[in-house]
Amino acid sequence: MVFSFHHLKVDFVGNEKWVLVPFDFGKLKNILFLWQTGMSDQNAWNAVFWCNHDQPRVVSRFGDEGEYWAESAKMLGTVVHCLRGTPYVYQGEEIGMTNAGLTSLDQYRDVESINHYHILRARGLHEDSVYDILRVHSRDNSRTPMQWDASENSGFTTAEPWLSVNPNHTRINAAAQVNDPNSVFAHYQKLIALRKQYDVIAYGNFAPLDETHPSVLAYTRRFNGKQLVVINNFYRAEVDWSCPVNLDGFTCLISNYADSSVQNKLHLRPYESLVLYRAAK
Repeated sequence: MVFSFHHLKVDFVGNEKWVLVPFDFGKLKNILFLWQTGMSDQNAWNAVFWCNHDQPRVVSRFGDEGEYWAESAKMLGTVVHCLRGTPYVYQGEEIGMTNAGLTSLDQYRDVESINHYHILRARGLHEDSVYDILRVHSRDNSRTPMQWDASENSGFTTAEPWLSVNPNHTRINAAAQVNDPNSVFAHYQKLIALRKQYDVIAYGNFAPLDETHPSVLAYTRRFNGKQLVVINNFYRAEVDWSCPVNLDGFTCLISNYADSSVQNKLHLRPYESLVLYRAAK
């Protein structure tokens, strides 16, 4: 399986990881679209993913940890699971686990993070600034114990864990979501089920939509006359967006808002995400 990490360097400066800059949304789209169209055109196949043990939590990185935590976590899942390729789910991604929020060096175990604390301090950065960078980029953000429930150590162990448990485990945990039909977990379940149910998601070709839009990532998939249109607002600001595809006859398969509607001119709410489908005529 081919894994490309280019799309996970859009919050770097050049190849420098240990900085604080907003992620470059235009660059993110360009890289995803380049790989998707290239693999589709050559009848090739690759992995599609946001997270692994070396990457920060995606909802903290490209989404929202606050008011729109659930909406942004669902949107980011939708982007990946409707792409062409094999989608991967990294532990805790399916419940919207966030970055670790570690506050002192003795809480870190990742040698890269510990080394760069000393490197950045030697360059003259204030300690607070260094911790700000570590809280965003450290690999330990994705290595904290799985948040099973709200109990001590989040149900992961009765011993002392290698890394401390994220304090938000009392709110974000599997037990709180597995029976909630509106949870991030339920959204991931439905995305996986849709890929098995609709062959256009698994096998369709790929074409980007509105490639230069500053806040919307949208694309279409086609297979045997069936069509999928996937629309995602990547920001907390609302945006009006006109779909380049005529959406007459489309139905909504999944959205992260309960009352999303199918219209050619859409008013997208913060992090709103829609997957629209039309069967073969």
